[in-house]
Amino acid sequence: MILVDWQIEDRIRRGQIGIDPYEPSLIQPNSLDIRLGDHFVWYEPGDDVIDPYEKGSVTAQVQEQHADSIVMQPGAFILAETLEAVALPDNVVASIEGKSSIARLGIELHQTGGWIDAGFRGSITLEMCNVNQRPVKMYAGMPVGQLVFYTTERADKPYNLKKDAKYMDQRQATLSRYHENERNGCLKE
Repeated sequence: MILVDWQIEDRIRRGQIGIDPYEPSLIQPNSLDIRLGDHFVWYEPGDDVIDPYEKGSVTAQVQEQHADSIVMQPGAFILAETLEAVALPDNVVASIEGKSSIARLGIELHQTGGWIDAGFRGSITLEMCNVNQRPVKMYAGMPVGQLVFYTTERADKPYNLKKDAKYMDQRQATLSRYHENERNGCLKE
């Protein structure tokens, strides 16, 4: 079941869903608006292959900055943090969706990582891309997306109890930690 405005507000007020900082005016009929933080990370252009199993290649040729705004060039891919940190109980999951006003500027908010598991705590890393033909300026603090909350049965092993919860308690735009996975089942070169 998708939570509606009064359910979202009630669960936040009672501490069942954590949102920090919390701004009640961001509650929508079926979601909670989330705002862009001020930490941005991107890869420098180049020909070096990024190997998801090699930490060095994942973290090489990366730029980052804290800024009040950033101009996203056409075709740019940037990781960004949400201003809000989220804490979900073991029976609530969330999905992140873009705001249509931002999408109409050509900004995609997430590529495929739009699911937040029950038990997750931390800020959300946005996988932003500009598919417009023109640069778009994005400001820290502006609402860019919305969290849709779903109630579920209680998870037996929520994210906070997983031994391989790679992004637990993250507080800024975070590069992939795929290299922490075992390489089982992959074809060897």
